[in-house]
Amino acid sequence: MLLIGICGASGSGKSTLAQELKTSIGDGCIIINHDSYYRNFAELSFPERVVLNYDEPEIFDHDLFLSDITSLLEGRPITQKAYDFVHHLRADRDDIWIQPTDVCIVEGIHVFHDPRVCAKMFLKLYMSVETDICLLRRIERDINERGRSIDNISAQYLTTVKPMYNKYIRNYIDFADVIVRGGGRNARIVDILTGYVRDTLQGNKK
Repeated sequence: MLLIGICGASGSGKSTLAQELKTSIGDGCIIINHDSYYRNFAELSFPERVVLNYDEPEIFDHDLFLSDITSLLEGRPITQKAYDFVHHLRADRDDIWIQPTDVCIVEGIHVFHDPRVCAKMFLKLYMSVETDICLLRRIERDINERGRSIDNISAQYLTTVKPMYNKYIRNYIDFADVIVRGGGRNARIVDILTGYVRDTLQGNKK
């Protein structure tokens, strides 16, 4: 299995590129969102969970993520992990299994943070998009998909999103094999990457 990592700021087009690649590669490609691996804080009240810093690296369960990725790479299925962004709680599905396949795409703001995971990646892609564009995309997503208000989004952006981007996320570009500009709907880069992946898969089967 080839592991492809896609990293970048929130709203940079990671999920879009992952989906475009999955569609182009076709059968035998799965996507795992790093956002599904937020740590659970069920012991905290909802107001306490709301104010946690969801943009810092240690908010993620890196050990669980590594364990699942390792299992897939070794040919073992994993249960589906998920996160409820409305209530800020884990929403795993133990009844849904993800099977190993030819290509696994993992995407998230801190997907390059753990060197143990990076070492397993066949290809590392970094989304380079202007921060103001990322913010506009984040506002649209958080309002439409996560039921948040402008005031809540603005406060979170100023207190956690922007500081964590400056401290961590923008520096992940140094780990990238390929820097993707212009967002996730970059047809040329999708075609190039798909061709490279297919050639590698065919070479591995010889």
